[in-house]
Amino acid sequence: MANPLEELIESASAIAKGMGVTFKEMMSPTVTENYPDEPPKVQERYRGVHVLQRDENGMEKCVACFLCAAACPSNCIYIEAAENTETVRISGGERYAKVYNIDYNRCIFCGYCVEACPTDAITHGHGFEVASFNTSTLVMRKEQMLVPLPHRTSPPAGAMQALEPAGH
Repeated sequence: MANPLEELIESASAIAKGMGVTFKEMMSPTVTENYPDEPPKVQERYRGVHVLQRDENGMEKCVACFLCAAACPSNCIYIEAAENTETVRISGGERYAKVYNIDYNRCIFCGYCVEACPTDAITHGHGFEVASFNTSTLVMRKEQMLVPLPHRTSPPAGAMQALEPAGH
């Protein structure tokens, strides 16, 4: 059986340590984010809404391998693959994601899809404003997540054909 005096000293020590942390925080300056007026400051590792990346030529990195959908524990990623042709090339691989949807009603922002992607096509961005009263607006399509094309002075020959989806 422990000595009651030792227990009292341990308890007092724990309370003093906790109060020390509290007083230290009370004396430090308050940091206020002026969010709507200034952009928020998020950590680099923050997992925000997903972003579909392009390669250095402006082509989509996603090759529709379905590994991200297979790794997703909440089953919120839906992909339809299509074949690249000689005249219409969307990605560097044989296939591309014709449809790429993420249902943010179900997404838990775990990052498994990002880790599973062999081409680094899907990443977490720093966007966080996805709240909505209408759940149908929380299904993000490929066009909403895809990084915009880089601005160039003149497009390379055949680039506009390659970046236009088939049937348009």
